Amino acid sequence: MTRALDWYSTVFELIDMRSFSNLWFWIALAVAWSSASHWVLGVPFDMVSRARRKGGQAAEDLTDLLRINTTRLLYIADEAGLWVVASGTFFLTGFAVLGWAYWVEIAQALFLLGLPMSMVSLLSVYTARALHEKDHDLDAVYKRLGRHRLIVQGIGMVSIFVTAMWGMYMNLSVGALGG
Repeated sequence: MTRALDWYSTVFELIDMRSFSNLWFWIALAVAWSSASHWVLGVPFDMVSRARRKGGQAAEDLTDLLRINTTRLLYIADEAGLWVVASGTFFLTGFAVLGWAYWVEIAQALFLLGLPMSMVSLLSVYTARALHEKDHDLDAVYKRLGRHRLIVQGIGMVSIFVTAMWGMYMNLSVGALGG
């Protein structure tokens, strides 16, 4: 029995199950922010760049995809927006309370990932509504999408910085790195 217990403790010591010292959390954080800055309102940003550069069929494809995605996003926001905001607020509040009142590290990690992503979601609805309300010329659409992406990247940089600082603090204070 002791031998099996030693094996389990060795495995769990080798594969740290805490959030901020787990490589998988940092990979998930990087993938989340990379995806958020690449997909602007459901449109890959390289498609925006290609449409701006080449025009023609690429611009038509962009406007079609943008129309489909903004209509879908606004439909969800109009039909279920209150419930989405209420449930998101419920979960974020729960993560904050569990994370900082009870020091549950996974809740801290989920809060530090979820709060900025919720800001990106609100920004996406705002941008979709602005693009959907009136007809814009393509240069205005390109400018709006570029500005949206820049703001998402700014939120992402601040979020990654804050998460990294908090993660380092937690790893140093708990002694997760063998200290």
